[in-house]
Amino acid sequence: MGLYFEEFTDDLRVVTRGRTVGEGDITLFSGLSGDFNPLHVDAEYCAGTPFAERIAHGPLTLSMAIGLMSQQNLIDATTMGLLDLHWSFAGPVRIGDTVHAVVTTVERKPSRKPDRGVVTLRLDVFNQRGEQVQTGHMKLLMKRRDAGPA
Repeated sequence: MGLYFEEFTDDLRVVTRGRTVGEGDITLFSGLSGDFNPLHVDAEYCAGTPFAERIAHGPLTLSMAIGLMSQQNLIDATTMGLLDLHWSFAGPVRIGDTVHAVVTTVERKPSRKPDRGVVTLRLDVFNQRGEQVQTGHMKLLMKRRDAGPA
């Protein structure tokens, strides 16, 4: 079970475990999303780019970061919805890179409805070399533990 609105304190800082990006991840994401950009699927093409090799889709890494956060029991079954997302891509993620996220609470606002509140979280995504590859903020509608009188 994830955290309730009240449990997202100002000092919350969670470092997720790591996850290594594999070729299968990129292949599956290409098929699911329909994004077959040669930067992701064509090794010969990539050899002539500044990356020199295939790179993961930006949204794939974003999704992995959210999944890693979810595995920390921060949002499972207490999230009522994703309200907003702002994301920046700072560097490439390559096959074989291991990424992890640092999750911190940015803001909490009660809702007009007593059973929920809005939490803004910051996710900073790093590779195994400690290089920040992505960062972003997401607003989540979260359940409240104590809904109070109706």
